[in-house]
Amino acid sequence: MNCITESLTCYRIIMQKFLIIQTAFIGDVVLATALVEKLHAFYPEAQIDFLLRKGNENLLKAHPFIHEVMIWDKKNGKYKSLWKLLRQIRKNRYDKVINIQRYGATGFLTAFSGAIQRIGFDKNPFSRFFDISIPHQIGTGNNPHEIERNLSLIEGFTDKKIYKPKLYPAADDYEHVQSFKSEPYVCIAPASVWFTKQYPAEKWVSFINRISDDIQVLLLGAPGEKALCASIAGSAGRRVTDLCGQLSFLQSAALMKDAVMNYVNDSAPMHFASAMNAPVTAVYCSTVPSFGYGPLSDKRHIVEVKEALPCRPCGLHGYKACPLQHFKCAMDITDEQLLQTLKTGG
Repeated sequence: MNCITESLTCYRIIMQKFLIIQTAFIGDVVLATALVEKLHAFYPEAQIDFLLRKGNENLLKAHPFIHEVMIWDKKNGKYKSLWKLLRQIRKNRYDKVINIQRYGATGFLTAFSGAIQRIGFDKNPFSRFFDISIPHQIGTGNNPHEIERNLSLIEGFTDKKIYKPKLYPAADDYEHVQSFKSEPYVCIAPASVWFTKQYPAEKWVSFINRISDDIQVLLLGAPGEKALCASIAGSAGRRVTDLCGQLSFLQSAALMKDAVMNYVNDSAPMHFASAMNAPVTAVYCSTVPSFGYGPLSDKRHIVEVKEALPCRPCGLHGYKACPLQHFKCAMDITDEQLLQTLKTGG
């Protein structure tokens, strides 16, 4: 198309302004980047903004396709911050606001955004005010992957092709972790917000002690997980490098990219691996991959208890303790299952 002769049409394509809303947890933001990838592919000149919760903004630092990151401070002046965001959103005059979440606050922002098209899931309590309301499928059976659910929101003005999430560590992120890449290594992210999603510390130690000495073991985690990582490193009978709390999100992702294997729970680091297309072994305890949050890397493995436990899954999310107090979904996983993925690689 010649943009001189078809100026009006081209103007609308070039000047499209999108806002993606995802104010949930770290992993949810990572998975939402699949929308950024697809929108940029279809509208390479468009302005794509992203609204997330305070604390997650460094995930999208210097993202090449994102124009502005808007931050909702949910812990300090939650509703004051919400009203401020609404004023900013309305001032920006978006063509399309795409709300991934199913909760009232972000539904309110979407409904009263002033956007030409307001798009979200039918389970949002404000969905009756959306221009496009898409059915949201999730339950205890087989579900589409979360990125498929999310991409369904923009299918009407793109296509049905699946795009994967992607993170963009900067050159200084790669430089920061380069010293750890001098010999083969595995990364282990042992923590999870939920107890029943977290492979037990003593099981990680047992596995670590079976890893060949010519492979480095690097522990990753957030500052709040230091005690767990320190306990694992101190209990292991071999050299372990504890990097918990020392790396940013993007530095961790840059390190995971070149690992021989990354061992994770059903948690945010699994999605970091997916976004870097890094080899990953995801250990599932109380939850199951069929919920739609499994790893997406080309080299990916699922490790879970071999026995079909009648109590598993015990819910869509984790618990602070095993409801039946035996935690067999974690305790019955063996070292050999984890070691096998290290031997087979991809």
